[in-house]
Amino acid sequence: MTCSTREDRGVQDAPDAPDAPDAPDAPDAPDAPDAPDAETRVSGRRALITALALSTGTAALVGSEFVPAGVLPQMASDLRVTEGRAGLAVAATALAGAFTAPTIAALLPRAERRAVLLGLLALATISNLVVVVAPGLPLVLLARVLLGVAIAGYWSFTFSIGVRVTGRPALVSTALALGTSAATIVGVPLASVLGDLVGWRAVFAIIAAVSVLSALVLRAVLPPVPALPGAGIEMMKQVLRSRLLMVGIVGVGLAALANFTAYPYIRLAIAEVAPASVAMVLLAWGIGGLVGNLAGGYLARWLRWATAAAPAILAASLVTVASAEHAALLVLGTVAWGVGFNMIPVTTQLWVTAVEPHRAEAAVSLQVTAFQTAITVGAVLGGALVDGAGYPAALRLGAVAAVLAALVFIVLPVRPRID
Repeated sequence: MTCSTREDRGVQDAPDAPDAPDAPDAPDAPDAPDAPDAETRVSGRRALITALALSTGTAALVGSEFVPAGVLPQMASDLRVTEGRAGLAVAATALAGAFTAPTIAALLPRAERRAVLLGLLALATISNLVVVVAPGLPLVLLARVLLGVAIAGYWSFTFSIGVRVTGRPALVSTALALGTSAATIVGVPLASVLGDLVGWRAVFAIIAAVSVLSALVLRAVLPPVPALPGAGIEMMKQVLRSRLLMVGIVGVGLAALANFTAYPYIRLAIAEVAPASVAMVLLAWGIGGLVGNLAGGYLARWLRWATAAAPAILAASLVTVASAEHAALLVLGTVAWGVGFNMIPVTTQLWVTAVEPHRAEAAVSLQVTAFQTAITVGAVLGGALVDGAGYPAALRLGAVAAVLAALVFIVLPVRPRID
């Protein structure tokens, strides 16, 4: 989920690079996470193609996760539930992800990682197809649980796999960020448009097909990747002992809670002020998201401040959207929302891997857990607030959580653990 303007320095150059003290502000420095394996490493154009192939999976999965935000009114009407309850489709996915992220490496400590990624994309495909035919909300929620397993597992492994195969952390994180941006810029607005044209169930069928295509691309491009030595329970125990990391994970959770208390209801907020321009304003959010992804990578040289700035921008944007009475202010707030939130996955991923550079797989899995837990709690809180007090209450609660997240990262140093 990131990019950087600095030169991509391969991990294989580590013995000749004496600049270890720069590690806190240089996530792709020579002690970058999970050194590439000689038997799996690719280079040059092949490395770029591999990173982009991994990003197709993030695009398919992120698109699947947030499709409900683009089709929420139609989905709720067809399933005969309130929009707040329909928003639980996001919460079910996140709840499953929260349990999956910290445990999947322990359950599959020796499994070949390419096969794991392909299996997870297949699981996402099945989930989306079940939603297509589901007669009511209970089966939809069950299917979304399967999607949560797929998303959390994929995110937990992908960054580490990409770095091991290419030896270029900046390239991998940039590609993953572009996959996320593609899903948010194109996926949610397109889902909104297609939902109006062909129905919300057809949108889920389309995203299922995208997941299949992603799996085929990944199977063709990614070489087999063996599990890391020591992966599993022991690595997780080691990262759980890091007080700095665990406080940072609380900050990650607060930042994610800020967004996901509000995001399932973004369409409601837009429709209140600019009902004829919902798709275009959602597109503006996505464009802001692309800017946020790229800004998060560029500002990683000042990682502590970038990680704090992201939720601060998010807080200001949520207050703006919640109080907007005119389209211009709504669009400004929505773009800033996209920028602020989409900086958060980038900067926090870099933050956790800077703090635990040699246990990136476990550290990233905790970041994913924090996100998925926050999505679950946020969707429940947001749904209750929307049904009881309207969408502005959900956005304002999100703003409070974002301010708290910013304060956490302002006070925390970015200090790698030395074994």
